[in-house]
Amino acid sequence: MEHAILLVDDEEDIRDVLNVSLIDAGYRVFTAENGKTALDLFHRHHPPVVVSDIKMPGMDGIELLRRIKLESPDTEFIMITGHGDMELAVVSFKDQAADFITKPINIDVLEIALKKVFDKIVGRRQLREYTESLERLVREKTELQSNLAALGLMIGSISHGMKGLLTGLDGGVYLMESGLKRNNLEQVDDGLKTVRLMAERIRKMVLDILYHAKERKLNRENVDVSQFAADTASTIEVKMTEHQIDFVRDFSGSIGYAEIDWESMHSALMNILENAMDACIRDTAKPSHQVIFAVRPEGDTVRFDVTDNGTGMDRETRDRLFTLFFSSKGCKGTGLGLFVSNQIVRQHGGAIAVSSTPGHGSTFTIRVPWIATDNPA
Repeated sequence: MEHAILLVDDEEDIRDVLNVSLIDAGYRVFTAENGKTALDLFHRHHPPVVVSDIKMPGMDGIELLRRIKLESPDTEFIMITGHGDMELAVVSFKDQAADFITKPINIDVLEIALKKVFDKIVGRRQLREYTESLERLVREKTELQSNLAALGLMIGSISHGMKGLLTGLDGGVYLMESGLKRNNLEQVDDGLKTVRLMAERIRKMVLDILYHAKERKLNRENVDVSQFAADTASTIEVKMTEHQIDFVRDFSGSIGYAEIDWESMHSALMNILENAMDACIRDTAKPSHQVIFAVRPEGDTVRFDVTDNGTGMDRETRDRLFTLFFSSKGCKGTGLGLFVSNQIVRQHGGAIAVSSTPGHGSTFTIRVPWIATDNPA
């Protein structure tokens, strides 16, 4: 209601004359003979400007001003006052009246006062729009800076990690070439194992990067949890054996069916199992190491536990474990794996909890609902 006015005066003749003049000037006018009627009309129509006499029986113009300003601080007031009411006019300014005109009312003066307050309303709206636009630009700039910073971290982290993997790959190729020249099959076999290991790590890194870089919609299936757990265990078991880590499967029989994305949940668990394996490899203080992979139903969720007796973690490391690009493996990690695992589990509507003691090992507990409850990460 851009050019609407609430006109309030207890004198009918004044209301009629001003109503006609203001309508001719292009305003939409609501008229009220007292403060109570004016409040009712204001609540129904919310005009941006009120023109009110100061002295009226019952609720006077000052009280009307105060009550409307309390509800709608942006509503503008023009007070009508007699020559003997100048003190009241001053009071109205203290209560945020925009202007006042004296009786007898000069229509030209009233129109000038109205133009001023409507210009003020337009200016305030434009300032608000400008401020909102500026705030939006600041948010967008901040988001862009965060994205660029994240991109820089990603490039740096991935480049560092890839450099290490390529160095390992070169080492494996060198062992194979040297072994072939010397007809040393054992050296060739060692080189081949290194090449396979580096290729698998590069593949895993690429999959993690792709998952992080592009939002992926879950492809849910009704998965036999026992079979899923067995397939996941078989994938990691060979690597555990190569590093002389005792790998224990703590699940058997039929566990049930869960609505999960097989590929992404497999990737999430593999990241966590490999993290447990790496914690054991890095731990030189114990003569033997063990990783336990347990799966069981727990209420509305299926629970996966990965427990190792490796290096363990302090509280600071645990708190930052799922932070993007944070790695506890130093130059051997990219800081993507556990971050991606957490995103996948959250996307399934589940959660990961971690308990750990430095020097003793860690337990990762993953709970995922049986029934699909998508939660975009």
